[in-house]
Amino acid sequence: QVQLVESGGGLVQAGGSLRLSCVVPGSIFRIDTMAWYRQAAGKERELVASITRDNTSDYVDFVKGRFTISRDNDRNTVYLQMNSLKPEDTAVYYCNAVIKRWAGDARNIYWGQGTQVTVSS
Repeated sequence: QVQLVESGGGLVQAGGSLRLSCVVPGSIFRIDTMAWYRQAAGKERELVASITRDNTSDYVDFVKGRFTISRDNDRNTVYLQMNSLKPEDTAVYYCNAVIKRWAGDARNIYWGQGTQVTVSS
């Protein structure tokens, strides 16, 4: 199955910034909605931000004003710029995309392997 390729995680101090990237590999027909999720230790995976192909974005309340989701359709890439990071942002971050591989294909959901973000106090 197709797996999205994530990068950009790491260790930062509270108040710092990170930029996550996620690339859809191989040939595609169209990428529709892309999104970022995160899963902290002992908790379920939760939606952080999403963006449609026409750049309509949405955010959960706890990241509004701090995180920005964007996409580059020519590079088949989605980004998550994370500023003013807090210790409670510590989690494994996963990218997600709705992809149509060829003209007759159905819309399918794909996930990345996850990238660790750790924010120290």
